[in-house]
Amino acid sequence: MIQAIDHLNIVVADMERSRKFYTEVLGFTKTKEAQLSGEWIERIVGLQGVRVHAVFLVSPGGEPRIELLKYEAPAGAGFAENSRANTLGLRHFALRVDDIAAMVAKLRAAGVEVFGEPVRVPGGVVEFDAGSHKTLVYLLDPDGVIIELAEYR
Repeated sequence: MIQAIDHLNIVVADMERSRKFYTEVLGFTKTKEAQLSGEWIERIVGLQGVRVHAVFLVSPGGEPRIELLKYEAPAGAGFAENSRANTLGLRHFALRVDDIAAMVAKLRAAGVEVFGEPVRVPGGVVEFDAGSHKTLVYLLDPDGVIIELAEYR
């Protein structure tokens, strides 16, 4: 039986840039850092010669944690299509915020690409357990990962 989502994994091109984005801009806290290599990780990920710099983060609200991974070997590739909302596969994760307008202003001041203005989901589309009104906006992290901000009122 599934108990919960344990963590999200994001492969990054520049660990310092991504660590700063998630900690200084979004407010996550670094909990651990590690170098991963050897036969055990190669068996898990199905790659040979794996060397990974890992940084583990947690949001102010708690779990699930985020794992930032920088593959020092073998190097991976980025695909621009992965930053489009309609590309097949896992496309975004959502962070619940208490003041979406203030968060968008903070993100824009930090030079973050925000897709547009926050949009309130029309009443009657979906009934949300967390609140009667939901407002959403998309943004991109430094590697083009789509992040959704969600505010419930």
